[in-house]
Amino acid sequence: MNSAPLSISLFLFMTIIAACGDNGKNDAPKVETEKPSLSGNDTVKTVVFFGNSLTAGYGLDPSEAFPALIQQRIDSLGLPFKVINAGVSGETTAGGYARIDWILRQSVDVFVLELGGNDGLRGIPVSESIKNLQAIIDKVRAKYPSAVIVLAGMQIPPSMGKKYGSEFKAIYPALAEKNNLPMIPFLLEGVGGEPKLNLEDGVHPTAEGHKILAENVWAVLKGVLAA
Repeated sequence: MNSAPLSISLFLFMTIIAACGDNGKNDAPKVETEKPSLSGNDTVKTVVFFGNSLTAGYGLDPSEAFPALIQQRIDSLGLPFKVINAGVSGETTAGGYARIDWILRQSVDVFVLELGGNDGLRGIPVSESIKNLQAIIDKVRAKYPSAVIVLAGMQIPPSMGKKYGSEFKAIYPALAEKNNLPMIPFLLEGVGGEPKLNLEDGVHPTAEGHKILAENVWAVLKGVLAA
């Protein structure tokens, strides 16, 4: 994503994400402790998407959210992976850290970390977001050393201040470099601020918008799954 200012529509989009803190909290992400088998000795590996309302697919049927679309792509290619959507609307990095141990009760082979946008909109110090994201990464690696962690990059609107916005944007490449993680540059690339790709409220991605999010994710994830 280039450094051009994000639109007012994207600001509204991200603001409503932050406002939906309790939406979906009662619908706990599914946790599975056993891996199913394809056939014989072929074991299905687990891809966990850990994030906020973008991952959860706010306003849509779960089958329309980008993690489900990734599962469809995986199935069409006959790859031995099962997707778990562990997205919770309104989640912050602190909230993610608080529930990560519960999520790690299931086996994890690939962990896609999509958190931080709500931190930025609330003006949480960048140092706190970095600390929480690093702690989540550390937890995953401690429990599943062989798991591949993929980091989803996020940006915030310029209304939060140029300095803060720049520092926030830098969180993701810095963490990716420090931890040697594959990174999705900007999850909302091509969707944020596009009216036709958002729901009637003008801020949450439509099913068509999630198709683009899925492509943004797949551009990085396909290499991870093929490794």
